[in-house]
Amino acid sequence: MTTPAPTTPSSDEGIVRRLNEEYIRAFMQADVAWYVQHLTDEFMVIESDGSLLNKQQFLAATAKGPDVATYKLDQVSIRFYGDVALVQATGLWTRKDGSAGMSRYIDTYVRMNKEWKVVAAQVTRANLPQK
Repeated sequence: MTTPAPTTPSSDEGIVRRLNEEYIRAFMQADVAWYVQHLTDEFMVIESDGSLLNKQQFLAATAKGPDVATYKLDQVSIRFYGDVALVQATGLWTRKDGSAGMSRYIDTYVRMNKEWKVVAAQVTRANLPQK
């Protein structure tokens, strides 16, 4: 039985985990340039309101800035299927008016020319768990 190699920043998991964190940072900072570099031209996203945006539409929406004041990643899970990685995560957010909420998302990354690129995303806003 072989033991899996530990995750290092240069491993695929480390790279995709970093890209996922950068994706959220780019969202919060309206960093369109990051998305231009890391999304495929065929990128599509299903937004939390059910709308479907292509890359250009997503970049235009990103440039307007986030609709939340804070966003904290939680429960990040990454699974690999050859040259495809699925990132599932929960985000806890606070709107600018102080109301709080949660979203769950799944991003699909594909390794292309030795680089991981995002080809699809889906975001679902959910109720905060009852305490």
